[in-house]
Amino acid sequence: MRVYLRILALVEGAGLFACFYIGIFLRFWGAMEVASLSVGELAPRALLFMTITLLAMLAVGLYRARQTSSTTEMLMRVATAVAISALAHFALYYVFPSTFTGRGALALAFILAAFFLALVRTGFRSLVGGDFFRRNVLVIGQGHVAASVQRFLGDAHQRDYRVVGYFAASGDTVDPRCAPILEGSGRLVEFSADGNVDEIIVAMDDRRNNFPARELLDCRLAGVKVTDPLSFIERETGRINLEVLRPGWLIYGHGFRQDQLFKTLKRTFDVTTSLILLIVALPALVFASAATLLEARGRGGVIYRQTRTGLHGKPFELYKLRTMIPQAEADGLARWATENDPRVTRVGEILRRLRIDELPQVINILKGEMSFVGPRPERPEFVDELCKQIPYYGERHCVKPGLTGWAQLSYPYGASVRDAREKLQFDLYYVKNQSVVFDLLILAQTLDVVIWSRKHTVATSGTEEGEVVERGAFVHYAVETAEHEPKVAGQTP
Repeated sequence: MRVYLRILALVEGAGLFACFYIGIFLRFWGAMEVASLSVGELAPRALLFMTITLLAMLAVGLYRARQTSSTTEMLMRVATAVAISALAHFALYYVFPSTFTGRGALALAFILAAFFLALVRTGFRSLVGGDFFRRNVLVIGQGHVAASVQRFLGDAHQRDYRVVGYFAASGDTVDPRCAPILEGSGRLVEFSADGNVDEIIVAMDDRRNNFPARELLDCRLAGVKVTDPLSFIERETGRINLEVLRPGWLIYGHGFRQDQLFKTLKRTFDVTTSLILLIVALPALVFASAATLLEARGRGGVIYRQTRTGLHGKPFELYKLRTMIPQAEADGLARWATENDPRVTRVGEILRRLRIDELPQVINILKGEMSFVGPRPERPEFVDELCKQIPYYGERHCVKPGLTGWAQLSYPYGASVRDAREKLQFDLYYVKNQSVVFDLLILAQTLDVVIWSRKHTVATSGTEEGEVVERGAFVHYAVETAEHEPKVAGQTP
């Protein structure tokens, strides 16, 4: 989470905590109920009020890295978050009556919270739009690696930092995208102090010659953060840049934890949530199955099974509700799915829009073949070809595939080898940084996608003899797409 979002969360959390107290005292002003409750006794309830409301805000996308540009939509999200929090509170109080505070007091607290959040968000938007939270960044290097970093220092991140310039490094071939190039006559630490540099990115093509180790150490001791390009891009964009990735960084870097405690917690969460979801979604599944059967008039089954690549490259049968016409791949060729695919039925289009077609995959989760969060499983035909064309593609199979994932939330529509490469960078980021908290954040942002029906389709490999279509929220930034892409065998334009 960005620094300014952390600050925002702290401010809003403190304000929500205060709104609860103010609502209580406004409702029971001078009454005996207030006199019988001390400030300390109300604190757990205020903390609960704050936590549930912040989680609701997270679920509707108010803590995404890229905020909506529309003030109206922002206010709608605030209102939705407050409404979700209110429903959650009343449901919780129904289950645990001892936590009940009073309907009038809670209503006042929520009204105050809505006004407070709207006011804070409006002020926050004006601050982020200016220079208040920006950090000054200096890049050492002006060659291939520096140009790779420059690609991630574009307009999408101008709210986060300002590039002071590219410090010349001997041995680097000058790339025209790296501008301005700075020729420092003095020591690097003095230059950083004069330019108010907050962070230095060491992006030299060749570190073996003329590496400024002493000067970088002086900068580090002077309080300037020094970062390598991969770590910087990983931190700022939520992806691992394949252009400059080396095996040594994967071997010696932090992350990639697969401890037994995490596996146990993840599996317990998967089983528990799958059972609850299966019970809650049963009426929708029955209705969707009936509608599919009626439309198909007995041609083709309701549940579609397809072979996918799972943990450690092992194949498994994935379950989905059928959304395409029977024999969608009558010629036997595996094809990428496309947006507005003509093979999708009218009922199938509705099921896809509401994500109901993905619900049978809870069976795969219960069987242990999938998890709720992880890289989306691909077809073996595509995996074999992608492993040949994309480095480190096989590494995404070191974790279970998921019903939703970081790549689906972070990358827009795509149906090419290049899109698979871009998505892999987000999958590797998830594999490296997976945790229970990260999984919960991904699920919360997935809920944001469902609530706001974001049509952010990412076609990875599918048709219904090969159909997989993912949708996700635009979390970090857009990646430019090329007009001409290399094709995977069987791919259609």
